[in-house]
Amino acid sequence: MIGIGAGDPDHLTLQAVKAIGAADAFLILEKGEEKADLTGLRRAMLDAHARPGHRLVEGRDPDRDRTPAEYAPTVDGWRSARAEIFERFIADLADGETGAFLVWGDPSLYDSTLAILDEVLERGRVAFEHEVVPGISSVSALLARHRTNLNRVGRPVQITTGRRLAEGWPQDVDDVVVMLDARHAFTAHLDQDLFIYWGAYVGTPDEILVSGRLADVAGRIEELRTEARARKGWIMDTYLLRRG
Repeated sequence: MIGIGAGDPDHLTLQAVKAIGAADAFLILEKGEEKADLTGLRRAMLDAHARPGHRLVEGRDPDRDRTPAEYAPTVDGWRSARAEIFERFIADLADGETGAFLVWGDPSLYDSTLAILDEVLERGRVAFEHEVVPGISSVSALLARHRTNLNRVGRPVQITTGRRLAEGWPQDVDDVVVMLDARHAFTAHLDQDLFIYWGAYVGTPDEILVSGRLADVAGRIEELRTEARARKGWIMDTYLLRRG
C-alpha cells in the first residue's frame, strides 16, 4: 500500500517513488467518469515512476449507498465487495511478484485499504505479506497550505468525521479536524467562538481555501462547496475548527 498524497504529484515521497518503481502490478479501481481525474492522477504517477513492463489491472469500484439507514453494515458490505476484487488481484500475482495499491493521502487515516486486506487475509484463500508506505495526508496538506499548526502547546487534537461532529462538540478538546463531512456539520456550531481552516481538493489545480471566524465564513464555504460539487461531481474537503 503506497500513500500517494493529497493530490499534488510532488507529494510523493522518495520512499513512495522507490516502492512504485519496485512493483510488478498495480490495481486501479475506476470510480466512474465523475471521478476520472482521481484515477488519471494515479496513472500519471505510474507513467512517471513505474518501471517498464509493469502491469496495470483495472477494476470497477463497487457502488456504495452514501445515505444509508444503517451506516456500519453498509460500509461492511462495501468493504467485502472490494475485498473480492483485491483477492482476485493478489491471487493472479505470480510467485515472488509484488502488487501495489496507490492509496490517496495516507493509508492509515480514514482509508479502508488496510481493513480490506485484513479481511482478505482472514479468509485464508491467498497468502501474502504486505507493507505500508506512508503518504502526505489531506490533514498535513491542509495545514501546510494555511500555514498553521495542528496542535497548540500542551493541548490535545481530535480527528473526527462530519457525522460525529453533527452529534455534538467533542469533550475536552478545543482543536478538531473534520473529515468526510457531506452535510456541512460545522453549521451546527455557529454559536461558538470558532475559527475554521477549510480546504477542498487540496494540492490539486482545483484547490479552494477559506479561513476565518466560522460565523463569518460558514455561508461562503457552503456556497463554494455546493458549487464545486455540482461542477466536478465529487468533492474531498477537510477542515480544522479551533475554539478560543
